[in-house]
Amino acid sequence: MALTKEESAVIISKFGSNEADTGNVKVQVALLTERIKQLTAHVQQFPKDTGASRGLLKIIGQRRKLLKYLQRTNLESYRQLIKDLGLRK
Repeated sequence: MALTKEESAVIISKFGSNEADTGNVKVQVALLTERIKQLTAHVQQFPKDTGASRGLLKIIGQRRKLLKYLQRTNLESYRQLIKDLGLRK
């Protein structure tokens, strides 16, 4: 259910400046987005799993906070990230 090291490494290399750049806001948002996709599929399959539903809402809140920070500090980077991840249309 969690992200594997290989999946994480691919996301980090795509959105970060190097492989060790895990603290970058863009990398964090991309990792959270992938985790949200996995949890959404799980919650749809198991609707009575309230722990997973609660965790999903918590992760969505974390991503929202990071996106608000990125929008406030670097608008162009925010717009590009939204476009790359396909979050808003």
